Amino acid sequence: MVLDEKVITNGEPDNEEEEEEEEEEDLDPLETMREKCAEIEHCVHTQARLEQCETRVNARSSTTEDCTEELFDFLHARDHCVAHKLFHSVK
Repeated sequence: MVLDEKVITNGEPDNEEEEEEEEEEDLDPLETMREKCAEIEHCVHTQARLEQCETRVNARSSTTEDCTEELFDFLHARDHCVAHKLFHSVK
């Protein structure tokens, strides 16, 4: 007696090619816009300041300094850019 092996996919694609196509279609417009906005001059500048702060803080063994201000500056700059561009693509 030979048993056939059946795979239950729960509605998932049967092969990897279809999975890759679905992943490409399911790109989050917010994430793609954040990546694009992180590359503009002001965001690059604030991200560089954040990285400098992280390097400075990590170089010290004992410090009370954190990089909260620099992180908020970067996130604000990036999200400000996203806010202006994202809603033009919303249907």
